[in-house]
Amino acid sequence: MAVKEVHEYAKNLVREKKKELKEKASLESEDMLSRFLSSGHSDEDFVTDIVISFILAGKDTTSAALTWFFWLLAKNPRVERELVKEIMEKSEASVYDEVKHMVYTHAALCESMRLYPPVPMDTKEAVEDDVLPDGTVVKKGTMVTYHVYAMGRMESIWGDDWAEFKPERWLEKVDSGKWKFVGRDSFTYPVFQAGPRMCLGKEMAFMQTQRLVAGIMRRFRVVPALAPGVDPHFISFLSSRMEGGFPVKILHRETSHSN
Repeated sequence: MAVKEVHEYAKNLVREKKKELKEKASLESEDMLSRFLSSGHSDEDFVTDIVISFILAGKDTTSAALTWFFWLLAKNPRVERELVKEIMEKSEASVYDEVKHMVYTHAALCESMRLYPPVPMDTKEAVEDDVLPDGTVVKKGTMVTYHVYAMGRMESIWGDDWAEFKPERWLEKVDSGKWKFVGRDSFTYPVFQAGPRMCLGKEMAFMQTQRLVAGIMRRFRVVPALAPGVDPHFISFLSSRMEGGFPVKILHRETSHSN
């Protein structure tokens, strides 16, 4: 039922946009859906699938990632201080050249998504018979599910401190005393999938979330408005959800900050 509703919603968006473009032939539309339809993509089912991809991949995953990120940040004031310090050292414009050098912010986002990946699990179908490195035989047509949420919490991969929100596990100090980002291979950290099916929007997603985090944290403090001692409940769906949402108080941040 839910899948049908999403599909109908997307199909209605396509039909309304096609009608709008037909009625206003001179309309200068800059949105991506208008560009798709105007460039000759008239297959309604194809464009509907594209719209659904935008909805799920572009909106829900970003909001899921940031919801859990701000929760973890609120629980770890030391990390928040380090992050705010880095943000304050950059210009308020948060242009690309500066955002890409926010290594601590980048590491904190990676660490947050390790614990709470926007897409907690995914399934692939084998297109032909295969044998995995450990000898497991996979027949053509077999559906294989991997659990990103579980992989991010495996002691064998992340060590005995896997439960800690620790951005430093993604960083190392260089001779200048500054942080250098140290990534993980995508098969160890499959938050954006891996191999030829790796998410094409990975870099855009990081740029978007880093700019949002920088803009918010520069001006405000995000304080959970939950009852004392109550932690949110994780719900594994198409994206990682927080049951009941994330009620917060938004407080103005003082211009000065402590190290």
